[in-house]
Amino acid sequence: MKPLLFRNLIAENESIHIQEDVLAHFYDFLHYHPELQLTVILKSSGELIIGDKICSFEEGDVFLLGSGIPHVFRDKKSDDEFSDGKNVHAISIYFKSNSFGVDFFNLPENYLMKELLQKSSRGIKFNGKTKEQTLKNILNLKKKKDFELLIAFFDTLNILAKSREFESLSSINFTDTKDGSESKRIQDIYRYVMTNFSREISLEEMSEISKMSVTSFCRFFKQRTRKTFTMFINEVRIGHACKELLYNNYNINEVAYRCGFNNISNFNRQFKGITGLTPSEYARKAMKSDS
Repeated sequence: MKPLLFRNLIAENESIHIQEDVLAHFYDFLHYHPELQLTVILKSSGELIIGDKICSFEEGDVFLLGSGIPHVFRDKKSDDEFSDGKNVHAISIYFKSNSFGVDFFNLPENYLMKELLQKSSRGIKFNGKTKEQTLKNILNLKKKKDFELLIAFFDTLNILAKSREFESLSSINFTDTKDGSESKRIQDIYRYVMTNFSREISLEEMSEISKMSVTSFCRFFKQRTRKTFTMFINEVRIGHACKELLYNNYNINEVAYRCGFNNISNFNRQFKGITGLTPSEYARKAMKSDS
């Protein structure tokens, strides 16, 4: 699952780019781009894969995705014969941290927005009144032009920057660093795990991928993600297990083995430790929410 790089989403004659999608389905390939992406879901539901996290999305959700973070929205495919072929409706605003000048977000008055951009490197999902207000703002924003558009955009960013109604998504921070080799190394690690998590991955393998000794790799990974590699890969596996329980008709034993756990007791223990629920409780809760 190698992410595709998208370039030049913003035209030379604009500072921000507003894209409204009314489609049968979302673009279904893991990808990333240098622009930040503020997206509101007007119609659709499904799962968002972002960094090392898999989470659900539904109508009304608001996300801010940072520069360079791999992501893909995957909507639930509808077989409804009465569907009009417009199962997805979303509005996305793309912008760069330097779209308004190299030092714009370094201005003292903009420190909250600067913090927001830093938080977005893991992806952010907004909730509560913040989500409702942002949805209204963006519906209004798309009607604006020129300077009024910028004012409305910064008003929206200001609401998000001041909000405490949010959750960070990926456990990996994908912010570009001054050391380009470090940024590439962490993405190489991520891609390898996302492709091979269903089988055992040794530290020796990761040592080769990262071109570091095992000891150096463990130290580097812990410093960069604030967790051990074992913790990280268990979270990736449990994230996929949640998806399998939500959308596929597998029993719990099948899910455990499909996600790389050879011991069902360890799977149950890790699942509850990460989600707060046993796999059975999670599956029942999911079925109840769908009914």
